[in-house]
Amino acid sequence: MFSSPNSTFRKIISALWLCFAGGFIFFVLYVFAVSINFLNLFGDLPDLKALENPKSELASEVYSEDGVLLGKYFRENRSPVTYEQLPKHLVDALVATEDIRFEEHSGIDFKGTLAVPYYQLTGKQDRGSSTLTQQLARNLFRTRSDLNDGLLSSVPGLRMLIIKTKEWIMAIKLERSYTKKEILLMYLNTVDFGSNAYGVKVAAKTFFNKEPEQLTLEESATLVGVLKGPSFYSPVSQPERSKARRNTVLDQMLKYNYIDQPAYQASVSKPMKLDFNVENQNKGLAPYFRTEMGKFLTKWAKENGYDLYSDGLRIYTTINSRMQKHAEDAVEDHMKAMQKIFFQQWKGKNPWIDENGKEIKNFLATQIKRTARYQSLNEQYDGNEDSIKYHLTKKIPMRIFSWKGEIDTVMSPMDSLRYYKHFLHAGFMAMNPLNGHVKAWVGGTNYKYFKYDHVQQGARQPGSTFKPFVYTAAIEAGYSPCYEVVDAPVTIINEDGVPWTPKNSEGVYTGRRYTLREALALSVNTITTFLMKKLGPEAVVTTARRLGITTPLEAVPSLALGSSDVTLFDMVGAYGTYVNKGVWTQPQYILRIEDKAGTVVQEFAPKTVEALSEETAYLMVHMLQGSADTRGGTAYYGLRFRNNLKNEIGAKTGTTSNYSDAWFMGITPDLAAGVWVGGEDRSIHFRSAAYGQGNKLAMPIYGAFMRKVYADKALNVSKAPFPKPTTPLSTNINCGAYNTTPALPDSVKQDQVLTVPQNVTEEEF
Repeated sequence: MFSSPNSTFRKIISALWLCFAGGFIFFVLYVFAVSINFLNLFGDLPDLKALENPKSELASEVYSEDGVLLGKYFRENRSPVTYEQLPKHLVDALVATEDIRFEEHSGIDFKGTLAVPYYQLTGKQDRGSSTLTQQLARNLFRTRSDLNDGLLSSVPGLRMLIIKTKEWIMAIKLERSYTKKEILLMYLNTVDFGSNAYGVKVAAKTFFNKEPEQLTLEESATLVGVLKGPSFYSPVSQPERSKARRNTVLDQMLKYNYIDQPAYQASVSKPMKLDFNVENQNKGLAPYFRTEMGKFLTKWAKENGYDLYSDGLRIYTTINSRMQKHAEDAVEDHMKAMQKIFFQQWKGKNPWIDENGKEIKNFLATQIKRTARYQSLNEQYDGNEDSIKYHLTKKIPMRIFSWKGEIDTVMSPMDSLRYYKHFLHAGFMAMNPLNGHVKAWVGGTNYKYFKYDHVQQGARQPGSTFKPFVYTAAIEAGYSPCYEVVDAPVTIINEDGVPWTPKNSEGVYTGRRYTLREALALSVNTITTFLMKKLGPEAVVTTARRLGITTPLEAVPSLALGSSDVTLFDMVGAYGTYVNKGVWTQPQYILRIEDKAGTVVQEFAPKTVEALSEETAYLMVHMLQGSADTRGGTAYYGLRFRNNLKNEIGAKTGTTSNYSDAWFMGITPDLAAGVWVGGEDRSIHFRSAAYGQGNKLAMPIYGAFMRKVYADKALNVSKAPFPKPTTPLSTNINCGAYNTTPALPDSVKQDQVLTVPQNVTEEEF
């Protein structure tokens, strides 16, 4: 018998229904199995706590004391914004292009998903099937990489299905936990826009140098367009493609009535206009400072359960952005001029010379072995010198530093090493001696090309800037600033029995009597040596330690003239002790650290030690003023006339053997500052006192900085006299008038205005 048509139809319907029901039940069971990771077949999902508190990497931000963003620490450069900071047209562009039914679905757009095959066949698809919530789940929980794999994840064709299923599950849970606004905000704060810009705040800054709320309609459309493929649609590397994609976003906004025809026509016709600037550690204010501080912060974060590069900490520092800018400008201006002179002096010659003025043989061959490039080649070619030499002498395209801007050229690594060894370097630091707050920190001349920090990382011989520690020990031992000593040779026998008889800078012994204040002002070596002989090196080491010098100090007679290496960081802290009534204050550069929610995690206070009596400290301030107010003093002409600084300043210059290191230290009632200038290696330096002494090579940076600081009325830096001690002095400091006649170290006679040679370039060194 034949069954009736109706019966056959019912059987077909019944079979289809059974297939659908069975498929639905299978799908539900499959989703449930994925959600519980049945038999570890699919891999774990994030737990509920992670879904309720999703974490994305946030850059930690560094702020100056006056609220200026100095820079960031990050692996992914991301800073959050609030929903109120988002322009409406940005949100509209995103929804119109990526998820038009965003307000209607609960995490999964079934209509959009079912339409995917049709769109793919017709070529009309403008977006994928993933909703914004699914994309957010992918961004937050890194479903394509970080989620645990199960046993089935390696089966061909199943991995992506499992990943998509996990994204569906997490999208639904996100929708249950957050409002639509919160989901949109999280999405825009986490998504990758390319060019190391994560989140809309960094993207707006990177591509347009704007805050998100300042974006125009076409700029918002550009950013949304980039999301389809940050590299493929990059407005930097692919401007035409990016513009076409931007216009597609505007088409979508017009299609769904987010903008009208006039707004569409006005925006679609505009050219792409960028203000592109990728944030990195090489840029911004105080890069050397941020790097050195980062060493402390990395350790602090580890000890306190944070990740400096992803937890969105806010670090508030003592740096003043205006002072920092003045310091960086002062260093740049002076070093640019001095480098020109240096190239002229060494034109056609190599500046690495020994104590006899002879070029050091095989200098570059020795130096190249210390580079990362050499070590990499050595490992790659198993020490084969021929192969290593080939690559070190092979010319390749490279970009190099110059004071006129970066230069694209062709050089070998050996040529590059030779070129960079001709450059002078500098360090500068200023702090408030009354509270230890570091106000400016310049660790070098250009952080991108010269990473080494000359404030805290590097230590060099301080020369005569170490002498005040000898005089401090003398004052504590009962000597008066008016105590007189004859300028005559002094011999001290070293522990090894070898006599040491230092000369004055110019080899002249005047035979006249100088007060200690005059001797320090004129930097007379013989009188410092006399004091060292009376006091002993151990007493000077003890004094320097109390004043905060932390580097190894060799207790030998030559320490009196600065033979042991010190850091600029320690030196500024030590000189600040004199201004702060004898209380040494450890230089402090962090005020507080907040978490990403703005909660204060830790506040910092400087460490202090009562290192000197108030009277000793004041007497040393008085002694140091002699350099600037005594005719013939090492800082007299440079500060009073060249820089027109007429207020009370304590100062000390320093110059080491062969002019390898030039120093200057300066103090005022609310600023202690120090400068170091020299070559990367001690063998690289000027050949004469005309340019190599501390008052020529280092002091001008201090002078320019102070001029800028005093001219900046917003800083309110004091020009007042140093405050008097609270109790009467136990010794007389009125030593009578003094007229200098001899030409002594750093004298007025030598301190002539520098003449910068013309038409000298880096290429002509």
